[in-house]
Amino acid sequence: MSRYPASVDVAIVGSGPAGATYARILSELAPELHVAMFEVGPTVSNPPGAHVKNIEDPEKRSLAQRRSEGPGEAAAKLNSPVALAQGKRQSRPGTYLLPDGDFSVDGGDGLPVAAMSSNVGGMSAHWTGACPRPGESERIAFLDKESGTGELDELLSEAERLLGVTTDAFEDAPFSQLIRDRLAPVVDPGRVPEARVQRMPLAVRRRDDGRLVWSGSDVVLGDVARKNTNFELFDESLVTMIVTDGGETRGVEVRDLSEGGAQQTSEVSAKVVVVAADALRTPQVLWASGIRPEALGRYLNDQSQVVFAARITGIEAQEQAGGNTSGGDAPAAKAAGAISETSGVSWVPYTDEKPFHGQIMQLDASPVPVAFDDAVIPGSIVGLGMFCAKELQRDDRVLFTDGHLDSYGMPAVRIHYTVTDRDREVMDAAEAELRRLGDAVGEPLDERVMRLPFGASLHYQGTTRMGQVDDGESVCSPTSEVWGVSGLYVAGNGVIPTSTACNPTLTGVALAVKGARDIAAKLTAEPALASTTRTV
Repeated sequence: MSRYPASVDVAIVGSGPAGATYARILSELAPELHVAMFEVGPTVSNPPGAHVKNIEDPEKRSLAQRRSEGPGEAAAKLNSPVALAQGKRQSRPGTYLLPDGDFSVDGGDGLPVAAMSSNVGGMSAHWTGACPRPGESERIAFLDKESGTGELDELLSEAERLLGVTTDAFEDAPFSQLIRDRLAPVVDPGRVPEARVQRMPLAVRRRDDGRLVWSGSDVVLGDVARKNTNFELFDESLVTMIVTDGGETRGVEVRDLSEGGAQQTSEVSAKVVVVAADALRTPQVLWASGIRPEALGRYLNDQSQVVFAARITGIEAQEQAGGNTSGGDAPAAKAAGAISETSGVSWVPYTDEKPFHGQIMQLDASPVPVAFDDAVIPGSIVGLGMFCAKELQRDDRVLFTDGHLDSYGMPAVRIHYTVTDRDREVMDAAEAELRRLGDAVGEPLDERVMRLPFGASLHYQGTTRMGQVDDGESVCSPTSEVWGVSGLYVAGNGVIPTSTACNPTLTGVALAVKGARDIAAKLTAEPALASTTRTV
């Protein structure tokens, strides 16, 4: 017997923030719709989709990360960009890499450390939680132009609500304001107020007991979706195909990977299917289904990443006297693996003149720690990183080959990706900027600025990009519905059509809000779906 429903109104493929957004908005606007979410990986946290940082026991946290690393052989994991910069092709805890030979095909630079996660919540169970708004040419101008009402900002505000974005979680960190005060004279001249150095918007909140709680898909789903009796989440469920008929979406084929599921494949009928399987695997599902628009997989956009480290100087006297720069008590010792709230997370926004986005953060808040020194004041060594905007190229792409399969038996993701002269110029400028920022903060630990291998950002975009018209250069419409396939929507960072340097999750969730509203408006005016499940 299949554990899946015979039919649903909406089938969501993938449980990351974008997929969770569809479930949440539909639960708010149209709770009468039957919605099923399918996730290929297991549930690794409680509530399902919660961030693993919230797991206090380090052994349990490590187990959750290991269970997120797909069905392939276990690989070495790393936390330091030094190893990455030295050419070690290793992934971070909670993620796994594309196999050798698939991360670079047909020449080019490839994405050597392109990584994915397979678990309820997707990468949001492991991310940094940074949620900056896009600026200048990062923005999707045609959304505002079509609406004439500043639609993008309204969608971004809604995304901030769903993700639980705050800017004050680290406000009491002793060195957070000090860092911004030192950066401002270097960064702010000539910038508009919204582009000046400021607190990083983060998907994190502080509980009444003072503990930080990082947002994952659990926060996006919220009680609204969890208590919706018409919403179901199925983990360890691989959607192998979207079923269509004459340009109309009919449902999905899903394989049961759970213990006792016997790899049985069932067809679940659905009036609407949303594929939110990340920017690498969403094209995979469409391609496996024979849905292959001309732009599918193209305009792949990674963000080149350069990192640096500096020690905050001039604070030793205050600390030795028992105080700190903010006038409060010295930071209390933290349990192993907990966040040391000392220097917070600051943000240097993107501008077209300086097409990179900067994060200055305490090292234990970063997924890529830069340096450790037990002899110095806790939190006084900060990591400085820049994400660089990519020059968009049609031939930068995810591609597939008949007969070449991945560890799930799906068409293997393969990457063709080339860095341009312009991209290298931007990286050079970002490196120079990092040196200026490091000098402003205090004392650089090393003169070297590390350039991480391509793919290290984990911010892949563009492979199912949104467009104004069906001209072969985009995969979906401004509502995220795939051109030429009624009832099929794509979601996630892959939908973003612009070249960005800022963390893309907030924008991806904002676009998912627009798509979910479109589905709710269409389906609440139509009769309920009725069908049956058949075993394949």
